[in-house]
Amino acid sequence: MKTTIGIVDDHLLFAKSLGLMLKSFNEYEVLVEAQNGRDLQDKLSKVKIPPSIMLIDVNMPLMNGHETAKWLRAHYPRMKLVALSMNDGDKVIIDMIKAGCCAYLLKETHPDELEKALQEIHLTGYYNADASNIVFRRTPMDDEKESVYVNEKEMLFLQHACSDLTYKQIASLMNLSERTIDGYRETLFGKLNVQSRVGLALESIRRGFVPL
Repeated sequence: MKTTIGIVDDHLLFAKSLGLMLKSFNEYEVLVEAQNGRDLQDKLSKVKIPPSIMLIDVNMPLMNGHETAKWLRAHYPRMKLVALSMNDGDKVIIDMIKAGCCAYLLKETHPDELEKALQEIHLTGYYNADASNIVFRRTPMDDEKESVYVNEKEMLFLQHACSDLTYKQIASLMNLSERTIDGYRETLFGKLNVQSRVGLALESIRRGFVPL
């Protein structure tokens, strides 16, 4: 049985091309195509079974990707949400993750990586390109939580890192030097096996260290 997918993107040519690419993978069926969040709401109301995975463009008129993801998370909590964008800015990515997306993919992503990401999302509910060699689970096991110890200061840093604050602003807020903040960052990169702030946010949310 094929995995059903929805696409919401106001660039029709990209959406159609993406649909054809997904069809070429032979494991997916595009069930819904919409041009923005409002259009998606209307089209979802007409299908009996919603798609398992929804690919969401970040920048759209009328109802953007962030608003769309929040609405989908509230109305279709079992649906796996994947952000698609040309924007690789930390703030945009973290906002989409906090809105409920389990992955953030750039539109320039190679088809092989897209296929791999969709496979992991379908099987495990999560995809982090920073640490894609890890087997992800939507809800971490208790022993996994125990395997990574995060102290009180590190936990506070993680909460700030999942916001739009700069590292300099985080240092000021925590009354610490920027060098100390850099130390927290590098330590947590190692503990969570990630390589970027985006990966740090994904893992922090996945493990329950930072609530959505």
